[in-house]
Amino acid sequence: MPLVALFLGIVLLFLLVIVCKFNAFLSLMLSAIFVGLFLGMEPLAIVKSIEAGLGGTLGHLAIIIGLGAVFGKIISEGGGANRIASTLIEIFGEKRVDWAICIASFVLGVILFYEVSYILLIPIVYTIANEAKVKLMKVGIPFLAAISITHVFLPPHPGPTAISAALGANLGVVLGYGFLLAIPATVIFGPLIAKLYRNWEINIPNHLVTKKEFNMAEVPSFATSVFTTLLPVILILIGVIAEFAFPKESIINQTLTFIGNADIALLVSLLVAVYVFGLRKKRKTMVEIMKIAEGALISMGGIIFILGGGGAFKQVILDSGMAQYIADVTNGWDISPFILAWLIALIIRLAVGSATVTVLTTAGIMLPIVQETGVSPELMVLAIGSASIAWAPPSDVSFWMTKEYFNLTIGQTIKSVCFMYTLVAIYGILGVLALDMMFG
Repeated sequence: MPLVALFLGIVLLFLLVIVCKFNAFLSLMLSAIFVGLFLGMEPLAIVKSIEAGLGGTLGHLAIIIGLGAVFGKIISEGGGANRIASTLIEIFGEKRVDWAICIASFVLGVILFYEVSYILLIPIVYTIANEAKVKLMKVGIPFLAAISITHVFLPPHPGPTAISAALGANLGVVLGYGFLLAIPATVIFGPLIAKLYRNWEINIPNHLVTKKEFNMAEVPSFATSVFTTLLPVILILIGVIAEFAFPKESIINQTLTFIGNADIALLVSLLVAVYVFGLRKKRKTMVEIMKIAEGALISMGGIIFILGGGGAFKQVILDSGMAQYIADVTNGWDISPFILAWLIALIIRLAVGSATVTVLTTAGIMLPIVQETGVSPELMVLAIGSASIAWAPPSDVSFWMTKEYFNLTIGQTIKSVCFMYTLVAIYGILGVLALDMMFG
């Protein structure tokens, strides 16, 4: 019954958006209420779940998306994104810009959370597509593949780190195995699979890209543009190092970890960008800069609410007891522990949407099995983690982020990232089984 309710809820969501042309946020709200009522939740409990899901999602994403939008827009309006894009095109050539963005996304994806690397790189993705005169998906798919694959396979990202802690796996070994899987996966599901979408005519959302001509003699240098763009990364890394290098109670530790927090790192970097691409050499007045900031924030309003709606939909499904239901149903399945974990995570991911809930629930179910069978906990981490990317269902914010930032229809979103992420999940379990044969 719970899975039937979920299926009907997703069908209703698609009907509202595609057939009735409802706004995605309103459709998510109505679908969440439908699923909650179908599963017998109290009406007021549904409301509380929606509020908790929307608030919890936006509490995590709204600051990053808001600051990131302003940060990226100021760099774009100041010519920084054009400088970086034109230099990468010059180095790699117009025919290989997909490899350029793939490499840059992988490097940033290793050290940054998914949402942060997404927000930092998306203006450069847009600009490279414009400057190189290539289809958006030629660079978009490699970008999405790289930041998603690193998020799934490599600590210190939350998923593999949380599973490692739950199963007692060695993080260093997980990282080593993770790189063995992540590097080929990024090539296969980045530049190579992007060829499937080479004829897609996707227009970059007008409010998210700068299409003006720049006098490059007046634009900050490549080194300055890259440094400013990567400043959030640098500050976050400083915070991570300080956490281990100095006593927790020390002023240095508290100061550097504060500055290294993703929200604060973006705020500090934004202020630096205001100077470098605006006030410095009187390129722009403060009034002009604040108009850019205001426009960026207004343009993000709709996206932020849609992401919040996805979080609300997820929370209703979660509070309905869906994850526990799946755990009970799969209890006692007699198959390979790795395949068992992967299948359980696959079902929970589709049902709940949240990758975090998927990995934590599956790790809890698999812990006694790992202890009893003696299978590699490190490979188990990757088996569970690989399934957590599958489907990219509409109850997950990644579905709506991709749809909105890449100006896709729901059908195009399913055919591109949902399809690609599911292939990554299949690749992941096959890779785990291969590694188990070689090293297990």
